[in-house]
Amino acid sequence: MLLIPCPWCGPRDEPEFTYGGEPAVRPGPAADISDAQWGGYLYMRGNDKGPHREIWCHSFGCGQWFVLERDTVTHAIFSARKP
Repeated sequence: MLLIPCPWCGPRDEPEFTYGGEPAVRPGPAADISDAQWGGYLYMRGNDKGPHREIWCHSFGCGQWFVLERDTVTHAIFSARKP
């Protein structure tokens, strides 16, 4: 289990949080992109090994979203910051 440092509440156990995915740049207006591009934005993720930025929500705490930087291999957490 991870001990995740919420920027507002401090360190808490992982079950209090909800994983929100990888930060991704939202594509342009729907009229300007294809269904395949929109599907890629919604569902395709890199799932890279090593240092990685993720979005998390402290859903059973303060309810705030934040950016967590951690190593996906060792689960070492480098930082947690407000978006």
